[in-house]
Amino acid sequence: MSVTVTPVRARTDLTAFIRLPYHLYRDDPLWVAPLEHERRSFLDPARNPYHRVADVRLFLARRHGTVVGRIAAIVDPRYSERHGPGRGLIGLFECADDTEAAAALFDTADDWLAARGMTRTFGPLGFTTNDECGIQISGFDQPHILMIPRTRPYYPQLFSVCGFEKAKDLVSYAIPIPGDGEPPAEYREAADRVLATPGLTVRPMDPKRTEADMETVRKLYNETFTRSYGSVPIDEAQFAYVLRKLKPLLRPGLLQIAEMHGTPVAFLLCLPDAHQALRAARGRFTTFGLPVGLIRAARAVRRIDRVRFAAMGVAKEHRSRGLAAALVTQAQRAAFRLGYTEISYSWVLEDNHASRRHGEALGGVHTQTHRLYERATAAPRRC
Repeated sequence: MSVTVTPVRARTDLTAFIRLPYHLYRDDPLWVAPLEHERRSFLDPARNPYHRVADVRLFLARRHGTVVGRIAAIVDPRYSERHGPGRGLIGLFECADDTEAAAALFDTADDWLAARGMTRTFGPLGFTTNDECGIQISGFDQPHILMIPRTRPYYPQLFSVCGFEKAKDLVSYAIPIPGDGEPPAEYREAADRVLATPGLTVRPMDPKRTEADMETVRKLYNETFTRSYGSVPIDEAQFAYVLRKLKPLLRPGLLQIAEMHGTPVAFLLCLPDAHQALRAARGRFTTFGLPVGLIRAARAVRRIDRVRFAAMGVAKEHRSRGLAAALVTQAQRAAFRLGYTEISYSWVLEDNHASRRHGEALGGVHTQTHRLYERATAAPRRC
């Protein structure tokens, strides 16, 4: 067999794992290279607390000694506890247009998962649904948005020919911010009625209490996403790790928190689309010790004109109050004041009709779809 798959063991293996996408996407002008040092941190058990709660194994596929693919196999006990036992996860999949290599990666991950009692294989994810999710199946002419994967157009074929079936689609919308910063009249009027509710306050993040407000977000997230598709809870250590990465992107008006008589009941977190600046860094802030990429990215920051609606949660007992419209309206107004001209409303589950109606009511246009797949871990191989 000309393709071999081996676990990542040495530092040279890890470097090859991280750098493979730079080779695969070298001819894609819309792809934004991740920062190599961030990817090393993400995959390092000593730095990323996720590795303390889940079992992760990385694999590389080589053809005649050349790396042509990669995959992560993951067993997350919290996922099994929340969504049912037996479902193993795959993530960080990248591969050349090579069915044999893809099959070898999927089969190796399956074997590793089956040895740990898993009966279904689901993904691909980063590690969780809080990371990049799915394989892109449409919208290849669209920009590469922060935390939304951009993958090769042949990936869906690799998954389908290897026996994977659709599990769920994730849809994204682009929403232009009007010249006055206001949502359409009907939406705005409904939101303003909610904002006038006695006892309700919708406020931006307090810059003097960033950590406290973000801890409020963590608690609300864990409470409101209990039944959300594929989600797992975020503990304090993991959240602190994520917050360190997100903190440079936080803008007070882009985090809105709703309180009822002083008790937090909902939140909406938006992030500037840092990919518009990171493109200039080309994956590295430094080259030969010089801050070339950092300087390029710093200059490009002023050109960021898009924000992403990254996460929103409303406590169950308050979901009939229309708080989502109030949060979205306040966030859009804040984004307008900060000079942004477009919102990426992403991603939304294909069958989350309430959230999709919000995007469409705001004038959003469906721009991209990503797909999550699954197959029986011990299924006969079809590729």
